[in-house]
Amino acid sequence: MADSTLLDRQLVFVTGKGGAGKSTVTAALSLLAARGGKRVLVCEVHAAQERIGPLLGGEAGNGVMREVRPGIHALDVRPGEAMREYGLLVLRFRAVTHAVFENRVVRYFLRVIPSLAELVVLGKILHEARFRRPDGRPRWDLVLVDAPATGHAVQLLRVPSALLDAVPAGPLRRDAEWMERLLLDPVRTAVALVTLPEEMPVNEAVELDAQVRGVLGMARAGLFVNAMPGSRVSLEEARALSPASGSPPPLGPAARAAELSSLRAEEAKRHLTRVRAALDLPVTVVPLFPSADWGPLEVEKVADAIESAWRLRRAG
Repeated sequence: MADSTLLDRQLVFVTGKGGAGKSTVTAALSLLAARGGKRVLVCEVHAAQERIGPLLGGEAGNGVMREVRPGIHALDVRPGEAMREYGLLVLRFRAVTHAVFENRVVRYFLRVIPSLAELVVLGKILHEARFRRPDGRPRWDLVLVDAPATGHAVQLLRVPSALLDAVPAGPLRRDAEWMERLLLDPVRTAVALVTLPEEMPVNEAVELDAQVRGVLGMARAGLFVNAMPGSRVSLEEARALSPASGSPPPLGPAARAAELSSLRAEEAKRHLTRVRAALDLPVTVVPLFPSADWGPLEVEKVADAIESAWRLRRAG
């Protein structure tokens, strides 16, 4: 059963320090939403390599929306394609749009105005979130965004606000206005943070949370502490084994491994305690799942762990 405070929203941006596992968490959340009967769109932004499709057992779409699992579609949102779609919405005619956006001068102009490229990428995502079918129902029950890492995510989400301060009345301003309204609607939209139980990722998560609250003014849905290590022995047991660490194999290496494992787990617990104290957010701890080949099976395990953590939170 999913966490209603997060997955009942219409639009959730997932971000955090690069390498913290935000793509995995995003994919796992899409599985939980689909298990609950939701129609889900997962968008990737600024992805050097498409991750969501393969993580869910599908193929890379090369910028084309496709169904990667029953109830889950994925899309790598690319500035060029998003720009053409925006032009088609504004200019109305495909032939005119093609002529305008294939013009070398116009293409150069668009490249040197990064805020405009960011606006159309964000606009594509938000358009999907608010699009309704002829019967009045939304196309998607939930749009999940595997957003860029920390600073780039803030920059992306700040674009509508920045344009409202800079552009006069007209189509661009009107688009920025509705985008800003949707981003700042706490009932429909929120940001979920992902971190690791390590010093630098935790520091970055605390700073990111402050920016989401202070700079963006957006609602926060929760914090995911990913890859939390465990240990088969306690710190006291590891210390008792320490004298044997110099012994020949297999006892010596096993004693050293036990000590390192327990020390790592204790350090991770300290960072978890610190981030819990620093942020007034519901925290979901995702265990470390060692694997040489990260794919759909591991994402299923992460989804199960998140669901279990949410169930325990509701019970207690």
